[in-house]
Amino acid sequence: MTAIREIPEVAALRASRHLVRIPPEIDVPLTPRVRQLIDAPEFRRLAHISQLGLVSLVYPAANHTRHEHSLGVYRMALLYLDRLADDPRFIAAVPPEAAERFLVAALLHDLGHWPFCHPIEDINLRQVPSHELFANSFLLEGELADLLREEWDFQPRDIVEMLSGKPADRCGRLLRSMLSGPIDVDKMDYLMRDSLHAGVPYGRNFDQPRLIQSLCLNEAGDRLAITDKGKTAAEMMVFARYVMFSEVYWHHAVRAATAMLQRAFYLVQPHLDVDALFRLSEHPMIEAMRKAAGDGPAAELLDGLFGPTRRLYKRVAQCSLFQHPELYQRLARRPYPWLVRCAEQFAAVASTALSRVVAPHEILFDAPPAKLEVEFNIEVFYAKEGVYRQLGDVSPVVKTLARQQFDDYVKRVRLFAHPRLAADLRAVPALNELIAEAIDKAS
Repeated sequence: MTAIREIPEVAALRASRHLVRIPPEIDVPLTPRVRQLIDAPEFRRLAHISQLGLVSLVYPAANHTRHEHSLGVYRMALLYLDRLADDPRFIAAVPPEAAERFLVAALLHDLGHWPFCHPIEDINLRQVPSHELFANSFLLEGELADLLREEWDFQPRDIVEMLSGKPADRCGRLLRSMLSGPIDVDKMDYLMRDSLHAGVPYGRNFDQPRLIQSLCLNEAGDRLAITDKGKTAAEMMVFARYVMFSEVYWHHAVRAATAMLQRAFYLVQPHLDVDALFRLSEHPMIEAMRKAAGDGPAAELLDGLFGPTRRLYKRVAQCSLFQHPELYQRLARRPYPWLVRCAEQFAAVASTALSRVVAPHEILFDAPPAKLEVEFNIEVFYAKEGVYRQLGDVSPVVKTLARQQFDDYVKRVRLFAHPRLAADLRAVPALNELIAEAIDKAS
């Protein structure tokens, strides 16, 4: 048995006791020191933060938590180490203590998430920290920090660096690619888990065990790769991710809700202590935002999302890179405050076109954010030939998604409006020209 398989948590994979069960019928082994981590208040907080936030307004069962997902990612990390314990290059590159740090980092990777974290991060406001940076306050002090020092013999800073740093050594780069890379432990869990809870098949249509069994190191020995036996499973994973973005994460009604939340947060955040807000769990955070909104325009947006009656804004127009490239390129990846100005200008233009007052908050532009999704590519090792090739070079399925910008195909620019306005706005002649006029005035 290799030293990595002697790590108590990896050895526990083969035990049949001290388990916690998560969907879908998955047993996660818990050693005493892992149980202490997940019982700490900083980790328990994740049990009150939903994994997909506003997606549940469209897919009602998608209300699973970051706590559940974190346990799934931790189990996936155990499976990765168990597989790679048979790889002599991995054993030579990763000492057992580094493998233990990887396990802890996988378990704690979402610690800095706050409710509705990604939509709020996407608007890229100066006052909003990255969730990686926000995690530092949970990791560097308090009960978790004490546990890392006393039970694991780690300095908390070691976990911070693994989660958010840019490691210079080969071991660090390799483990970082297992945490955040084309086939990382996070994606392997969330695609399956989000698909399961949303009630759609797309994120589960790839052979996860086959992909894990094919794991190896890349030619340089500093990144994760796969053998050619995992090529088809990797192709299916790429496509699963593409379809999950298209049909779930960027579903037009999910994006309507997202755009409403973003505008509401943009309006109320000057009146809030953001650091204190982000430490709250989901329902207290919603209530804090509603209180800050008072009877202002953000109140109507928040009531449509979280009030007794769901009232989502309606899609009036949309465009993609290939439908209306000029409009798309003028709106995609632009600063959020500028998108707000465009919406305000369009409200003024629409007021004239409809001969009635359209309030600025009743118009929302939703566009791909500045931050791009990570492109998918990975080295494939052909053992019989002894050569490595990029998956995008050997797979027609992956080539487009790996080499061209993923976002341009699944993330559309959309104009949403209050339900009382949407039908009338859709009937306005030359609507795209009015949108262009609003953009000109905002520029």
